[in-house]
Amino acid sequence: MGKVFIIAEAGVNHNGSLDIAKKMIGAASEAGADAVKFQTFKAEDVISRYAPKAEYQKKATDKNESQLEMIKRLELDSKAHGILIEHCRRKKIMFLSTPFDLNSINLLNKLGLRIFKVPSGEITNLPFLRKVGSLRKKVILSTGMADLGEIEDALDALIKAGTDKKDLTVLHCNTEYPTPKGDVNLRAMLSIREAFKVNVGYSDHTLGIEIPVAAAALGAAVIEKHFTLDKNMRGPDHKASLGPGELKAMVEAIRNIETALGDGIKRVSLSEVKNRAIARKSIVASKNIKMGEILSERNITAKRPGTGISPMEWDQVIGRVAKRNFVIDELIEL
Repeated sequence: MGKVFIIAEAGVNHNGSLDIAKKMIGAASEAGADAVKFQTFKAEDVISRYAPKAEYQKKATDKNESQLEMIKRLELDSKAHGILIEHCRRKKIMFLSTPFDLNSINLLNKLGLRIFKVPSGEITNLPFLRKVGSLRKKVILSTGMADLGEIEDALDALIKAGTDKKDLTVLHCNTEYPTPKGDVNLRAMLSIREAFKVNVGYSDHTLGIEIPVAAAALGAAVIEKHFTLDKNMRGPDHKASLGPGELKAMVEAIRNIETALGDGIKRVSLSEVKNRAIARKSIVASKNIKMGEILSERNITAKRPGTGISPMEWDQVIGRVAKRNFVIDELIEL
């Protein structure tokens, strides 16, 4: 298995502040993430004035503010994107951003993004899918709120528009913030891989780090996780995000899992070779044996260390004649 691609999802947790966004890039880089991802949108192109807030958004923001008003405050303009891309370059981390409308797809394409993320909410947006697919770039498709049939339709749209299947990664996801552990259904990631023969990953909205770490152990090629500089900041996603220290712990845990998974070939490892002779057993005398005696279960046994004849040769030793005297616990020689 290759290295897991870890995306630190900044999303809109910058609260519209370029300074906070730059600090988030630094935190993601420090944590060891491969990429930091923002969101690109023109609020009026994404949300109607009549669109209600989600329940989790109502809890974390002003109830009297509309979804459109809330999202409008979180926009990053073209100039801001350029500044953040340059800051990512200095911090040696990949810049990514999720588009939410057609004009934003064009902007990100002009800015040279190599990977395009289709968010869960756009999985049933055919014009959006066709636009992304026509770019012939690498595509990461999130599948929150979707069933297998909707995933199949979205993949078909992307592929027919021009995206190569090998460039697609499908993320299992649950679109609730935070996601209850009982609704994660992590094995669905494996079902997606089996159904569509594509690379799979996991976009996590649970509290804590154990679920994305488990996803890595199950074979996720991509892990995406929201983070924030301060969970107490006002905004829709802060409460369900990791703090910088937690993000670093998640990355370290996933890297440890990668190392531990290995290549799947069962062999004696370099670290344990030295312990074989100590932990294994050899055939030894269970009592004093005189030369010429017949070796039998009455006078031999198996004890540590494993530097003599292996007990796996037991049947070949039984019935042999002792070639010399042996004292109790002495390694038997033939």
